[in-house]
Amino acid sequence: MPRTDSDRSQALRLLPPVDQILRLEALAGWPRPLLLRAARAWLDDARAAVLAGRLDATGLQTQAAPAALAAAIAGRCAAATRRRHERVYNATGIVLHTGIGRAPLPRAAVAALVDAAGYAVVEVDPVTGQRDQREHGVAGLLRELTGAEGALVVNNNAAATTLMLTALTAGREVVVSRGELVEIGGGFRMPDVMRRAGCAMAEVGATNKTHLRDFAEATNDRTVAYLKVHPSNYRIEGFAGTPSVAELVGLAAGKGLMVLDDLGSGLFWNQPLPGLADEPKVADSLGAGAHVVAVSGDKLLGGPQCGILLGKQDLIAKCRAHPVYRAVRCDKLTLAALEATLLLYRDGEPLRDVPTLRMLAAEAAELRARSEQLAGALAAMGARVVASDSFAGSGANPARPLPSFAVALRGGDAQCDALRAARPVAVFARVADGDVLLDARTLLVEDLDAVAAAVVAAWPARKPA
Repeated sequence: MPRTDSDRSQALRLLPPVDQILRLEALAGWPRPLLLRAARAWLDDARAAVLAGRLDATGLQTQAAPAALAAAIAGRCAAATRRRHERVYNATGIVLHTGIGRAPLPRAAVAALVDAAGYAVVEVDPVTGQRDQREHGVAGLLRELTGAEGALVVNNNAAATTLMLTALTAGREVVVSRGELVEIGGGFRMPDVMRRAGCAMAEVGATNKTHLRDFAEATNDRTVAYLKVHPSNYRIEGFAGTPSVAELVGLAAGKGLMVLDDLGSGLFWNQPLPGLADEPKVADSLGAGAHVVAVSGDKLLGGPQCGILLGKQDLIAKCRAHPVYRAVRCDKLTLAALEATLLLYRDGEPLRDVPTLRMLAAEAAELRARSEQLAGALAAMGARVVASDSFAGSGANPARPLPSFAVALRGGDAQCDALRAARPVAVFARVADGDVLLDARTLLVEDLDAVAAAVVAAWPARKPA
């Protein structure tokens, strides 16, 4: 390492000029602006290492040799151009995994999204050429599928809830059960939302138990609505309970109040799904008389991220007319993907065509067969099939596992790290009891061969004994 100023000066003189790096033949395929940034960054790092005494002339000469230098610069270029939002394989067993994008879009939705990437109908009637509402198409489908009088789409369910409360309850009092004052990821707390929406929160009952009489006793001349909130990321069991939407509607009817239901996960599919018997359905809330229901599009619906408001036509119109709506409305890509997803519910076979529903509905025999197929491809690595617990995820059916099967490989965090770094497609797995588990519930059959290849390529080589 350089010990004197003379040593450092000798090393610094070996730094290649930028134009010499740019002329390296091995780097000819990279765009010049990218190469220029990478070359300057490499030179800055090398210069800093010399001045700090970490790199001498001999070491620098080795690093600046044409082949080594080209490899280093190319590596920097590759890292700089790698997209963060790349596709991954989900082997975690969590169907709606917030960290990797929640619901995987149906193929029809992907095609619609790509098709709308250029010019697309958004705020114009294609027949008359006159200006129109941007959510006109999806609102019609939502009304048809749910029976709601009105529908509105915004960019996520937090926005839907905020808009609902701001437009309908500002300056008035809203009664909510203490056991439903939820906090979701990112510090989104219902009391904070209500305060910022301009309404006064009246919390009633106890953490575990709220009675209908609590709502009745809290009602006064300032009360405008009863709010029900789906506790989407936790579950209170045992001596616990809150009034149902139907009970709140019955109480509100005699007082001229609204019942607003922040349903969260928003299950549109009305047929039984394994493990989701207790998950509230959109149709049930509307059928019970809720005036406005707020749900997510990228959870149990299986579509793109968005928030959906369903309910009485006059109340939905009031939400749409509020200035906050413009700040939270959806773009053409979201609307196109949502429309295609809703068309599958109306005209297709959702359990086959919507990946989220297909994963949730997968039966034990299918999951075992899928695991055995993947384990066979990884037999040389000692793969074996084990029983596993999977989850709906993203606040749907909290704390209730869905029985599944997985492929187990001996390993831990280091192996999981290597799988997440796999290219061209990373694999997200989980660790349990000294094994890396690849859960079959969240792996599509058509991806199994590619997943096996990614695991084999990325798996750290064993060190010789």
